[in-house]
Amino acid sequence: MQEENRLRAKAIRDQREAHQRATNTEPTITKSASGFVPTESVHITKPVSSGTKRSYGEPSRENSTAAGTNRDGRNKGDEDALRPARKFTKFVDYNMSSMTDTKGGFLSTEDDPHNYALGGGKKDDEQRPKDMTIQEWEKQQLIKNLQRNKTGPYEPGLSVLDDPNQRKRCRDCNSFEIDFVWQEVFHLSVCHRCKEKYPEKYSLLTKTECKEDYLLTDPELRDPELLPHLSKPNPHKSHWHDMMLFLRCQVEEYALNTKWGSAEALDAEFARRETQKRTRKESKFKEKLIELKRKTRTDAFRRQAGSLEKTGAKGFGDRIGGGRHVHDWGRTVLNADGMTVKTCADCGMEVEELEL
Repeated sequence: MQEENRLRAKAIRDQREAHQRATNTEPTITKSASGFVPTESVHITKPVSSGTKRSYGEPSRENSTAAGTNRDGRNKGDEDALRPARKFTKFVDYNMSSMTDTKGGFLSTEDDPHNYALGGGKKDDEQRPKDMTIQEWEKQQLIKNLQRNKTGPYEPGLSVLDDPNQRKRCRDCNSFEIDFVWQEVFHLSVCHRCKEKYPEKYSLLTKTECKEDYLLTDPELRDPELLPHLSKPNPHKSHWHDMMLFLRCQVEEYALNTKWGSAEALDAEFARRETQKRTRKESKFKEKLIELKRKTRTDAFRRQAGSLEKTGAKGFGDRIGGGRHVHDWGRTVLNADGMTVKTCADCGMEVEELEL
């Protein structure tokens, strides 16, 4: 009966509120968004007079000219209004725009921009500027190669008006068409035809060949006044150091005449070093062999000591229990394989025996 009265009263109230909303005569009763009316025991903190919830965008529209509300995420001035939840109080918000990429602790081109091994600081002829087209860059590289090799329009001119005594000639054929790059680097006047005709004099040697064949040292090879060299890109790896190429006649002249005195002295020094190298290798091999024998002997002694301690003997041939061991052979018997064997009664040693 009470439930029927409650439902009947609720239906009458819904009809009255619907009629009031339709005629715009709804009373301004303070109630919550859920429909609760304030009483002595019920306290409402956020009343809604219309009886319905506000839309999502209504707070922003109502306070578009004001400083904003707590729900307005665009508010940048009121920092106290935005507070994280309790479980997010230890959360750290990083400013990604101010963070620095440390490359995981590895070195990069930012640390050493002139290091070719890191891929940065390349030479001018190895990278193209951003404001230059490919055609312009290729033309610039061609001009630089011509200038470096002193060929084409950049080749020094030959004039008949120059003093014949001052004009440079090839040292072998007296030709005026010399290699000006070699003249600038090696200070030697020689033409291209003579370079190909006399390779025993004008061939180029690498730094490794000079050290192995002529027994020269790094300080001697790095001295440009003593032995000038021609630098060229390394053909194996482009980011490696440039090759140092030396002229054979200059290397032989310094090694044979200045450093060693003669070719026989160079051969004797080479043989002496080879003998020392062979002696060191043999001595190292003997040391390893002695160490291997020592380890083998020690392991054998340890195995022997471990097997004899169980029987009480101190060495091979000792009698078990004291004194020298003498085998006490039993009578011969046939084993499972059909062989005639006999066994020592003390140590259990078994030997085969043939009966004739």
